[in-house]
Amino acid sequence: MKKLQRIDIGDQVFAEEGGTEFGAVRQVGIGGRPVLRVYVENSGDVEVPLEAVQAVHDGKVVLALDRLDDSTRAAIARAHESEDLLSAAGLRRGD
Repeated sequence: MKKLQRIDIGDQVFAEEGGTEFGAVRQVGIGGRPVLRVYVENSGDVEVPLEAVQAVHDGKVVLALDRLDDSTRAAIARAHESEDLLSAAGLRRGD
């Protein structure tokens, strides 16, 4: 396993470098297991194995989606659904 920078509670989580954040780290290591608990917008908490972490820098955690289970990938896909619907209807906050 590659050495990662420190991951902190509150770090933003991304599906790709330079993409839009979809959640935040809520817990690092659960019961001694090498996992993160990540809050995913519109879905709640999911567990992410550390082996799925691709990069860590500047308070950001970038995941390798191909190393996540189907339910976690689906949760990430739903993260901005409500914002997308509001935008499509011309009802974005602040409009």
